[in-house]
Amino acid sequence: MPSVISPEPPALPTWKRPAPTKVDLPWADISIIDISTFDEPGGKEKLAKQLQHAVETTGFFSVTGTGFTDEEVTRQYSIGQAFMNLPKDIKDKPELRCDFGKGNYFGYRAANQAGEKKVMGTEVLDNVESVNIAKFIPELASEPRHEFFNPYLAEIEGFSRRSLALASKIFTLFALILELPHDYFSSKHLYSSKSEDHLRYMIYRPRSAAQDALVDNRWSRAHTDFGSLTLLWSQNVAGLQIKTKEGDWKYIPPVDGGIICNVGDAMQFWSAGYLKSTIHRVTRPPADQDHIHRLGLFYFVRPGDEVDIAPRRRRC
Repeated sequence: MPSVISPEPPALPTWKRPAPTKVDLPWADISIIDISTFDEPGGKEKLAKQLQHAVETTGFFSVTGTGFTDEEVTRQYSIGQAFMNLPKDIKDKPELRCDFGKGNYFGYRAANQAGEKKVMGTEVLDNVESVNIAKFIPELASEPRHEFFNPYLAEIEGFSRRSLALASKIFTLFALILELPHDYFSSKHLYSSKSEDHLRYMIYRPRSAAQDALVDNRWSRAHTDFGSLTLLWSQNVAGLQIKTKEGDWKYIPPVDGGIICNVGDAMQFWSAGYLKSTIHRVTRPPADQDHIHRLGLFYFVRPGDEVDIAPRRRRC
């Protein structure tokens, strides 16, 4: 009996990683953790010690040795790029939109959605597009998902599941730092549990220098992330900045093969303030990158919908 062979998904233009900036910028000094040693004897404990200073100060760090290959990451960026390059009338379907104001985080959000996204009281329009893809579980099967992604769902699902698996390792390190049971946080972020986790493709469209000057070169307002943990695959275009405890703004440096991670508000609350959720923003890139459409690939981790995040902290 002949076997059924799934058709190959349509070919996509390959995303090209932008060159790093040559401009001398005030870079933040953030920890880089090689998580490939996680399963070695004593590996978790050593990694927790390396990570402790980062999470109790800036809340930002980078991880390497994650198991994600450059080809896999490039492929996800290529999928995101192809979607963002679709004509607006094809990708922006009303029934597939997310609406942050109504607490709906899945689906597509257009730049200047509904014409109301003006920046800082000026006539300058918001320049950010994003699409959020929910976890691949039955409880979320009815959430909006554009048909463009259908040929690539197996790849996207695999990437999504591995993203949370990586986050679970980081949650284990958080638990060790706080002297809690190893699975204290990871058991409350299961892929099978209904939550607002999502894989996100996001793009910042370049604006003119004159427009950006009107809004202090801000591409994203200063904010904290309100989930548990954010993963951002490094992509070289400078712009992401954190606010230091001294009140200075410093750029987060890209790391070859790395993933930038930051603690969210839920985890700061959960740890009674020990793990820090830091204010950050995105600004206009330096002159040698300000023409680039700044594409980002993220995984946002949220606790399960029924999880109690009452503050828990043992470490003094």
